Amino acid sequence: MHSTTLRVGFVPGVEPDRFMRRWKSGRREAWLELVPVPLSRQHAALAEGEVDMCFVRLPLPDGPATEALHMVPLWEERAAIVVGDENVLSLLDEIGEDDLAEETEIPAAHEDDAADRVAVVAAGVGYTRMPLSVARLHHRKDAVSRPLRDGTPTRIALAWPRAADDPVRQEFVGVVRGRTARSSR
Repeated sequence: MHSTTLRVGFVPGVEPDRFMRRWKSGRREAWLELVPVPLSRQHAALAEGEVDMCFVRLPLPDGPATEALHMVPLWEERAAIVVGDENVLSLLDEIGEDDLAEETEIPAAHEDDAADRVAVVAAGVGYTRMPLSVARLHHRKDAVSRPLRDGTPTRIALAWPRAADDPVRQEFVGVVRGRTARSSR
């Protein structure tokens, strides 16, 4: 029986399964619960205690609430362009800004609209930008994603409230960083 549950949120595009497997393989005291968190709620989910820790997509808004968080930067995600499979750009291996000059961009209306934007471009209207992991998450047969050459990457970080730091959270940080039960900090 697990005495504690560690609730770890993750935003779309993050696949936390490998961390879950590592956590379980260590026979730890705490139970790990993975909680999907919409991008628009990543900061609020931490602030309101919906999750104990969260894989967030940076940047977070500046301010005291963000300063009150521990933040461990983890990996970068390539930027991607998504177009319909009939678009001539779908023939390219990578897309550059110069390739987009004559195309119509479907910009984000809000942080959680990636699937809607992919549906629009799949219908043959323009292109949209998003992290490659999010493009893969919303993959459809009638749309393709291509890396954006020289696109600005986004970064994923693990965040949790400084005031709630404890050995269980530190143990999870170790798991995420690849430490095993046999390795030391």
